[in-house]
Amino acid sequence: MISDIVVFGIQQEGFAYISQILSVWESNDLTLRTIEHLYMFGIAIIAASIFGILIGIFLFMNHRIANPGLNTLNVVETIPDIPLLVFLLPIVGLGTAPTIIASVLYSILPIARNTYTGLTGVDKGYIDVAQAMGLSKREILLKIRLPMALPLIAGGLRIALVFSMGIVTLGGLIAAGGLGASLIVGIQLYEVDTILVAGFWTGFLAVFFDGIAESVEKWLQRRYASW
Repeated sequence: MISDIVVFGIQQEGFAYISQILSVWESNDLTLRTIEHLYMFGIAIIAASIFGILIGIFLFMNHRIANPGLNTLNVVETIPDIPLLVFLLPIVGLGTAPTIIASVLYSILPIARNTYTGLTGVDKGYIDVAQAMGLSKREILLKIRLPMALPLIAGGLRIALVFSMGIVTLGGLIAAGGLGASLIVGIQLYEVDTILVAGFWTGFLAVFFDGIAESVEKWLQRRYASW
């Protein structure tokens, strides 16, 4: 009998807690905020991946400027995120544009560096065999070097995902919307429930996408380990 009362009490507390979370979710319109967040995050990470891989390939094909190029990207990475957002405001204004641009700038370095390292780190034996088969430099790049560099590129993408998610969250400071906006409102009004729910959800999304990237990275490692 006593155990039934305890279980009933726990269930009531559980329902009350879930009801409170749903109330916070609806009052802050976190569904819309999540869509805004994923929209900025998605565009930023896709753009960073494209530019990062292209820059990595360009630096590989131009070894003389590889170190200066990577050092330039390092300099961008050392700029604090909030000053970078503020610097972009007079150029592109408030909202999503500076947030996406800053997120791309921060996310390019790990992808470009890993692409360059992956392309240069291919075993020379594979290249010798490819040359003996009559493959051109372009064919060796596309059919040998780039596929074998994919696991390392995926590792860079994992780091970029974390950078991008962090910058997109900071976009709430400059009216970009997203989950960062809910966090800012929660801090300004000292609404602890809002901070906890929005903060937990933002962290969950970061872990979720990192888990996907990790799975892809491991799959690529297994896929090309036998080469």
